[in-house]
Amino acid sequence: MNYVRVKAIARKEFIQVVRDIRSLILAFIIPVVLLLLFSYALTLDVDHVRVAVWDQDGSQASRDFLLDFRQSRYFDITGYYDRYDRLERLIDEGTVLMAMVVPKDFSKKLGSGRTAPVQVIVDGSDSNTAQIAVSYVESLIQRYNAAFVTAALRKAGATNTRPLDMRLRVWFNQDLRSRNFVIPGLIAVIMMIISALLTSVTFSREWERGTMEQLIATPVTSGELILGKFVPYFLIGIIDLAVSVVLGEYVFHVPFRGSLALLFALSGVFLTGAMMMGILISVTTRNQLVASQFAIMVSFLPAFLLSGYMYSIAAMPKPIQVITYIVPARYFIRILRGIYLKGVGMHALAAEVIFLSIFACFVVVVANKRFTKKVA
Repeated sequence: MNYVRVKAIARKEFIQVVRDIRSLILAFIIPVVLLLLFSYALTLDVDHVRVAVWDQDGSQASRDFLLDFRQSRYFDITGYYDRYDRLERLIDEGTVLMAMVVPKDFSKKLGSGRTAPVQVIVDGSDSNTAQIAVSYVESLIQRYNAAFVTAALRKAGATNTRPLDMRLRVWFNQDLRSRNFVIPGLIAVIMMIISALLTSVTFSREWERGTMEQLIATPVTSGELILGKFVPYFLIGIIDLAVSVVLGEYVFHVPFRGSLALLFALSGVFLTGAMMMGILISVTTRNQLVASQFAIMVSFLPAFLLSGYMYSIAAMPKPIQVITYIVPARYFIRILRGIYLKGVGMHALAAEVIFLSIFACFVVVVANKRFTKKVA
């Protein structure tokens, strides 16, 4: 391995990237745009659920019950109505997500110690949002029931109205902000996509422009050529990672509890595997369009759907869960979330690091064997 020749190839590739405005946009603008767009547009929090109410009872008890919904940040009561068809129309039009009907004998049943039913109608076309909204309603009703039972026990002279007292403590994401969960995973997805896309056109571009023959004629070996083309993009990947970390810290205020040096070190292992996979695609296809499309297919789709970034792997069918074990982004996401939110070190991330190292070594060896200094 002659590092002078590697440096010459790297310098040549770096100049080519600087002169190519499309590569610069892909390298520096697209990651920032994706991070900002997904971070603001993609949220798992469900707040301000619009609710339409028909209070048939109109008593003080029903107003007290509805007061919990009015004071909750999870619900917005848009109006009070007096007909079912109005509630149905609002749900059909998508004006409200939920309708609530308090029966006319609500206070009477409560006063007599009987169970008072409350009808809740939910638009289930968005099943995830509807399920979360229903859990909010159930929580408020349970709290109302607990307060009602406590008041009854005190009225009966009970001295201990709270036999159980739950002391809840949430670790790593105290405010349960979905952004704290989304941003680290999003960084992994972006790094996977950009790395594969950037390097997927390196060799194919040389073949299409007819400059590969000149490189083949030089005394540079296959390994030196691959390494020389890899180095500039690896540095770009590190810069993109640094920009993402800065945005996460100062724009989205995601807590960073781990070691910054460990983050960049393990990210280097991941970037090596992802970029060498792009080089392998470029060496194999020899066509920029085919290479970029194939890179998107093997990077974006697995990273977004099968890495645990958006969807829980445990909830997937068993055959799909098996497939996720070969998705590098799955392990990098666990590394980022562990370092970001938990502040863990190598002892907790050893399995993920081992897999990413094996993956990186594998694609390096295959890419080196696949590329031969031959015209055809």
